[in-house]
Amino acid sequence: MHKKLALIERKILNVKKNLQLIGEMRPGSLTLQYQNRKEKKGGYYQLSYTYQMKSRTEYVRPEFVEELRCQIDNFKQFKTMVQQWTDLAIEHSRLKIELAKKAKDELTFR
Repeated sequence: MHKKLALIERKILNVKKNLQLIGEMRPGSLTLQYQNRKEKKGGYYQLSYTYQMKSRTEYVRPEFVEELRCQIDNFKQFKTMVQQWTDLAIEHSRLKIELAKKAKDELTFR
């Protein structure tokens, strides 16, 4: 069980290192909208996201679309890594508690 704890700790360290490598980020989704959908005329980009429990929409100029896509991808990676870290932290905590219980039980039975 100590080996499993050490493995989880290494995985957490790896997630932390990867988090440091993330560049600029921004939540949301970027979509191409049309003023006239049937004829696909008047296209414009729209960024939609929720922040602090408020839904927001911003219009984006075409020259900023690629940069925003990278920022959105970085945010998705960030969220994934934070979820991994949380999962690992929960498992780590459970194992530590289990080890402490076993150690206490061993002392009780001696």
